[in-house]
Amino acid sequence: MRVATWNVNGLRARQDFLLRWLAERRPDVVALQELKLEDGLFPSAELEAVGYRALCHGQKSWNGVAILSREPAEPLQVGLPGQEALGARLLAARVGGVHAVSVYVPNGKSVGHEDFPRKLAWLECLAGWVEQHRGEPLVVGGDFNVCPTGLDSWDEERLHGRIFHTDEERARFARLLEIGLVDLFRAQHPSLRAFSWWDYRAGAFHRGHGLRIDFLLASERVAKRLRAAEIDRDWRKKQDGLTPSDHAPVWADLEPAAG
Repeated sequence: MRVATWNVNGLRARQDFLLRWLAERRPDVVALQELKLEDGLFPSAELEAVGYRALCHGQKSWNGVAILSREPAEPLQVGLPGQEALGARLLAARVGGVHAVSVYVPNGKSVGHEDFPRKLAWLECLAGWVEQHRGEPLVVGGDFNVCPTGLDSWDEERLHGRIFHTDEERARFARLLEIGLVDLFRAQHPSLRAFSWWDYRAGAFHRGHGLRIDFLLASERVAKRLRAAEIDRDWRKKQDGLTPSDHAPVWADLEPAAG
């Protein structure tokens, strides 16, 4: 079973890119973020034509999350309870023997911005929600807008204490791991410096100035089935003239569930 997450940075702009990636990688379940469209504009028919069903929690121009799957999915949660004011940022569904969750954590903008404490509160609510569902076979995929450690940043020395690199953000991410979630990429690659996001500006991608802020986190019972996990760095590059997202997809392969 292949599960994946991808912040597409605008689905309308990235639709053909997404369809190409789906045909190439053939994931079974995909968590998408930053759709930037309302539910009525979601390209369900185009995705069904290539074998994917979709659940969507959209929003005009901003945010938006979705779950794509080869099998029918049963909705479990639409929106993070108590955090609706920050937009369409969480969607959960039961599919393929897992509870798939797509999350798009608020950016926070800067440490001194009023959005920063809202980001911290959102992460606290997410941890509370995960704790309530800790006994389930969770796969939480998304853009967390946090570099958990210095290994996940291209310049920890310079950036420590800035947005994505603060002790406050890292403590809240660490809480998810304390509850029992496992970072699948890091479980597979304990010491590899690799990134999932690069700014469009200043040649950041080619200069290696990136951050690892996109994650597949799984409950321990799911993580035990892990076979492989990768960041699809090549899909941060243009494909036949198609402009990529500023995020790369992240995917993991799981052994079939026992029984």
